[in-house]
Amino acid sequence: MKVLVVGSGGREHAICYKLNQSADVEKIYAIPGNPGIAQLATCVAGSVEDIDAIVSFVKENAIDLTVVGPEVPLCLGLVDAIEDAGYLAFGPKKAAAALEGSKAFSKDFMVRHGIKTAKYVEVDTIEEAKAALAGFCYPVVIKADGLAAGKGVIICEDEKMANEALEDLMVTKTLSDAGDKVVIEEFLKGFECSLLCFVDNDTILPMVSVKDHKQIGEGNTGLNTGGMGTVSPNPFLPAAIEARFEQEILDKFMAGIKADNLDYRGIVFIGLMIDGEEINVLEFNVRFGDPETQSILLRLESDLAQVMKACATNTLATQKLVWSDKTAVTLVLSAPGYPGNYPKGSKISNLDQCECVVFHAGTKEVDGDIVTNGGRVLNICALGDDLEDARAKVYKDAQVIHFDGMYYRKDIGLI
Repeated sequence: MKVLVVGSGGREHAICYKLNQSADVEKIYAIPGNPGIAQLATCVAGSVEDIDAIVSFVKENAIDLTVVGPEVPLCLGLVDAIEDAGYLAFGPKKAAAALEGSKAFSKDFMVRHGIKTAKYVEVDTIEEAKAALAGFCYPVVIKADGLAAGKGVIICEDEKMANEALEDLMVTKTLSDAGDKVVIEEFLKGFECSLLCFVDNDTILPMVSVKDHKQIGEGNTGLNTGGMGTVSPNPFLPAAIEARFEQEILDKFMAGIKADNLDYRGIVFIGLMIDGEEINVLEFNVRFGDPETQSILLRLESDLAQVMKACATNTLATQKLVWSDKTAVTLVLSAPGYPGNYPKGSKISNLDQCECVVFHAGTKEVDGDIVTNGGRVLNICALGDDLEDARAKVYKDAQVIHFDGMYYRKDIGLI
């Protein structure tokens, strides 16, 4: 089987790493890939948003399965275009991808299908937005409706901060047109949990639990990021609560997909807030999370290529997921200044001295050197007998790797 992976981050590197272990996969291509992926696949220059070029590549190379990593090409209809050309793709079609592409669409889906979520309003103008704040207590959550690379959620402690966030999103356009519409939402207490599932139109198979650490600072402080590290299984998940997920969330999600005639084959990533016995859904993402994928796929013992092909062909019911009982930890190494402005082009040293699996997230090769090329630069990943063992492995390698201003949290898995 020839497989094309669309994307260039740590998530896509992890996907290629796992696909490379499949006896069914003879060749992997990546558009555009990165220097780490290039060790496993043939990287092809191009943009993940150039739908026509990707479809042309699929046809010219008779690709058996295209795996779409990021959300943007899914929301642009890449899967629709590939399937219209007569080829298989792993990922939901454009109409279903709106569950991530629009916060308002997603919230409406939850309410209509009885999936518990926070109280909210959607607003289209700055005047509407400021007036709507009167109906909420503080802190309040303000979300850009459109795609914002994990940076469109702002927790506002008071009215002044809320007004500033609204001005940034709707007037200054700090996130471009993602803030044309805004969702204002009540703040939910508790701890976040990521629930990822393989899905086809008839079957949903949940993966092992995982905990993401979103905020840049230790102690879960500071700005939200795309994720600074993950641990699987989630050490904070209350005993037996996973048994409730199927009835309260997954069954209702599948019923909603069918009722709305959404063609959904791929991944659903469900962001949860758990507070005691209360379970609320924060958001749906329509692709693998990053860096959740890195920890989850280290624990997956089933053949990823077979599972993905089963999703694409609507035969997921034939699959059984097998997982390692070990603990996986992923530690993100970021550039200085992330998630704000950050430099690029710093040389990365000592990658060849690492004992863990290291996935490239924001790197490129320049004159034979690997240099930084993004906010989240590298992911150090390890399996361990327990959390302490896995943490010790990744933090040991964090002392080995070097680039100017390198930053990482030291409390992944502890809080």
